[in-house]
Amino acid sequence: MKDLIQIAGVIDKEEAVMLMNAGVDYLGFPLRLPVHKEDLTEDEAVEVIKIISPPHRAVLITYLDNADEIIKLCAKLNVNIAQLHGKISKEELERTKLLRPGLEIIKSLVVAENNYPELERTVDTLSAFVDAFITDTFDPATGAEGATGKTHDWNISRKLVEISPKPVIIAGGLNHTNVKQAILEIHPAGVDAHTGVESKDGRKNYDMVKKFVNESKEGFTLINS
Repeated sequence: MKDLIQIAGVIDKEEAVMLMNAGVDYLGFPLRLPVHKEDLTEDEAVEVIKIISPPHRAVLITYLDNADEIIKLCAKLNVNIAQLHGKISKEELERTKLLRPGLEIIKSLVVAENNYPELERTVDTLSAFVDAFITDTFDPATGAEGATGKTHDWNISRKLVEISPKPVIIAGGLNHTNVKQAILEIHPAGVDAHTGVESKDGRKNYDMVKKFVNESKEGFTLINS
């Protein structure tokens, strides 16, 4: 995983096609959420995911914390990547990998106030059972752990990149105006945006997505040169 660009919160087929045409690598589908409302139903997601073709890939984004439930939903959606935001145990992650070895798992590292030691322990404990981590921002006002539109202390993300034996994707308030600077400061394996590329109507905006992709690629080129 290197120089990855992910956009989360795909609404329908039209939006999926637009994201692929704009150069997005991973398309994220948030489902089974405790806080936010889903952008589409699971059955609708199944139909959208059918049109996503390589090199583009679909990602289940969920707070499920049970191996059987995670595997069942991935099978229903026909996805091979699960981004897990729940406080899943090491044992359930290990079971998930055992039961479905081919499933790629991205585990969230949600940055809140003064919680770096906890995040460091998570990296240490779970690295053996995941394929990548993704940072995000906790919103104390809503309890949301992602899709907050808010940035966090990038120094924390940089430290996590430095200590993690697995690739780290960064998320949390990223948009075309700040993503290149975030890449230059943090040196991540990938970037993710959700609300930062949406118009006021809640749909992804092609110009904003394309600028995000271009700025991300410029940032990756600079840190790799």
